[in-house]
Amino acid sequence: MKRFRITSRLVAPLVVVLVGTGACTFDPQSGGGGGGGAAPAGAAEQVTGASGTSGPDQRGRPTPAAPTAEPTSSATTKPKPKPTRSTPAPTTAAPTARAAGCPQGEHQRAVETYLAQLGGFGPVAVDGQQSAADCAAIKKFQKRYGIRPVEGRAGPTTFDVAKRLATTDPTRCKAGAGTTFCVDLTRQTVWALRNGKVIMEPTVTRTGMSGYRTPSGTYAVNYRNPKEWSNPYEVWLPYWQHFTQGMGFHETTTYLHDKSIGSHGCVNLLHADAVRMWELGKVGTRVVLVGRRPGT
Repeated sequence: MKRFRITSRLVAPLVVVLVGTGACTFDPQSGGGGGGGAAPAGAAEQVTGASGTSGPDQRGRPTPAAPTAEPTSSATTKPKPKPTRSTPAPTTAAPTARAAGCPQGEHQRAVETYLAQLGGFGPVAVDGQQSAADCAAIKKFQKRYGIRPVEGRAGPTTFDVAKRLATTDPTRCKAGAGTTFCVDLTRQTVWALRNGKVIMEPTVTRTGMSGYRTPSGTYAVNYRNPKEWSNPYEVWLPYWQHFTQGMGFHETTTYLHDKSIGSHGCVNLLHADAVRMWELGKVGTRVVLVGRRPGT
């Protein structure tokens, strides 16, 4: 009887030690962040994305079944072929759709016609059908004239700008000797001549809005400043070239193609065009404005 009691006392601690070791093993696998076993199992799903293989871990106790060879190999074998076969299909389709070109706008044929007339934007086919070449040409045009978004779609703004530029007649500006800045108020375009020859192709502008009409006539640049401050409107006027009544050429800080607004008589320019006209102009440069902005 004494021997049996001694043996039972020795076996009992061994059982306790083995059970305790098993419990400590589950805690680290479940995250070790506290809060029990259910939450850590969910965290493992978010990281691995394999909700099917994390089932045994969520239960906690049936751990011995999870490490066996059969569940591991079958779980690994089945998911792999499915993602491998399904992944290439969308990956291959997406680039094909993008390579086809851009969305086709409601003014496709007209924009193609104007771009072909203007030249310099790449080959376009005047057929009213969007193509990769048309898309590239329209994007280049939109980028050059500050049209947003640059997506290659022949929408209303792209159509309007292309039409205004293509129908601008540089010879309408009666230029004399030297450099002349010309503004077509009707088409809202501006260009530069030197001794009667175009040295800056027609580009877009925005002049005075209703109540602040920019007047037509012949003037001359009489004051220049790389960065002028406007006292009444408290705004900087980059590349300022004044020609009459507080009006002048300058870069605009707003979206040039927003027709709902306009200047207070000044000739607004895109950055690149303001810089170019600053380089070409000087005090005494002739300024000729013809026509009248619609609605003013």
